[in-house]
Amino acid sequence: MVLRRLAVAGVSLATILGTALLTAAPTAAAAPQAQPATTPPVVGRAAVGDAPDIDVAKVQAHLTELNAIATRNGGTRKSSGQGYRDSVAYVKNKLQAAGYTVTEQPCTSGCSNGAGPNLIAEWPQGDAGTVYMFGSHLDSVGAGPGINDNGSGSAALLETALTLAEQNPAMAARVRFGWWTDEEQGLNGSDFYVSSLSATERSKIKAYYNFDMIASTNGGYFINHVNSAAAQPMKAYWDSLSLQPEENTEGAGRSDDYSFEQAGIATSGYAMGAGARKTSAQAAKWGGTANRAYDSCYHQSCDTTSNINSTGLNRSVDGIAYTLWKLAVANSTPANDFSLAVTPATGTVDPGGTATSTLSTATTKGSAQTVELSASGAPAGVTVSFSPASVTSGGSSTMTVATAPSAAPGTYPLTVTGTGSVAHRTTFTLTVKGTGSCTGQQLLTNGGFENGTAPWTGDTGTIGAHSGRSAHSGSRFAWLGGYGSSATDSLSQSVTLPSGCTKATLTYWLHIDTDETDRVAYDTFGVKVGNTTLTTLSNTDAATGYTQRTLDLTPYIGQQITLTFTATEDASLQTSFVIDDAALQTG
Repeated sequence: MVLRRLAVAGVSLATILGTALLTAAPTAAAAPQAQPATTPPVVGRAAVGDAPDIDVAKVQAHLTELNAIATRNGGTRKSSGQGYRDSVAYVKNKLQAAGYTVTEQPCTSGCSNGAGPNLIAEWPQGDAGTVYMFGSHLDSVGAGPGINDNGSGSAALLETALTLAEQNPAMAARVRFGWWTDEEQGLNGSDFYVSSLSATERSKIKAYYNFDMIASTNGGYFINHVNSAAAQPMKAYWDSLSLQPEENTEGAGRSDDYSFEQAGIATSGYAMGAGARKTSAQAAKWGGTANRAYDSCYHQSCDTTSNINSTGLNRSVDGIAYTLWKLAVANSTPANDFSLAVTPATGTVDPGGTATSTLSTATTKGSAQTVELSASGAPAGVTVSFSPASVTSGGSSTMTVATAPSAAPGTYPLTVTGTGSVAHRTTFTLTVKGTGSCTGQQLLTNGGFENGTAPWTGDTGTIGAHSGRSAHSGSRFAWLGGYGSSATDSLSQSVTLPSGCTKATLTYWLHIDTDETDRVAYDTFGVKVGNTTLTTLSNTDAATGYTQRTLDLTPYIGQQITLTFTATEDASLQTSFVIDDAALQTG
């Protein structure tokens, strides 16, 4: 939350917009019933129909990673620093892997010098003309890592987004997430985003929900515009826990919802309080200590993972999920449904050849419907077509998988999707045979980590030009571990080893340094292909400077593999595993 207080002009805005706000929302499960006043607050969540129970442990795992990113970057994730850019990379990679349309929006005016981008992610289903937006600022102040302010809101939105993708329900409206830059310097990132929207695009956003400091250790339960139409589902969820939420007066005009209010977009959101003091009445109602700040580490270096109220975080993230499902998710038991199958489910071709299969559909509930067919996961040189491209459920289509002569030999799982009132998926496995010849080549992309984070996945915040460690060459590297507490970091990349080659060799440079003194393997580093561990090193292998390591991957020739580096530390005494200049050479 930005420290300086802005002019407050939006408190009555949601009331002005009035009851017309949620008319576009789909029908969903009824709001949960409030518990009797004599029932103590429930730790966790209430029954909320189809809305999921978000795993707060996963939210806390994101917070652990954000804290680690700050630690590797001078103790901060301020908008103009590498810690912020690494935070963006961490969130972005998880969203892209989950299937979101993700955009980095540079803030080209109004932001601090050197400020990183806004990160915008949209789930590509539902009515594009009806958008519900959920946002939080991802930057911290310069004085600390910003884990409650505002890792808490950022991590809660990330895990909610990942849960939405995993469950993949039928959508009645679009859901868009925003992680804002430069909030701590004056709401600059969200101001830039809103000002960049055309009038038409602004009108599509039916409500914006903001989450800033939702895990304050001495916090209360506050809702922006608590009695507005926009706030109704948020209040309904916390009412179901007998929390008796109050208006967020402390936060009025001080976080990114204000940028949307100024543009005439209805807003609400959760907060648990910043530097203001809890009253005696609030302490009696919610617990905690009266006349003490809601967050005694507000804008300080002690705003770490130790400064998190897990109960409040859990109640907040489940309320976010309830609101999202209530507004944007269609009835999870559609009146009409269908099944999808592919026969045969595998195909083997020479480069330049084709494979065909039959996509069959059946109406499993209600009336027949139109099913649009598509495929994803095809490598370079492979195309997938359908004849016809859409069918009425109960009908079938011929799928043709065509390969170019240049298609790399290997095995590729293709995802086939049928989209109607809901989406169903199935898998077709394509094998491109080798030609008997081999052109030696280096297969890993960005093995020196100099070109951002792609295509590496996992804990990509470990990649960067971190202070405290140095690269083997260039300026960037991957720093796994080094926390001095229980933690796991991993980086993965998928590659195809062409058939026809007789040798495949992985090399990488690894620097291990440790504070451990015993010759016992407390902290470990492993290299895996798929689920198979190829080697394990530990703190006992620590040495001065980098050492080149070599592994034979010849047994995997002709296969698509996922290569993973993983570092695991125990509860004390750091061990750092620093990787650079990785290569996978065939011959």
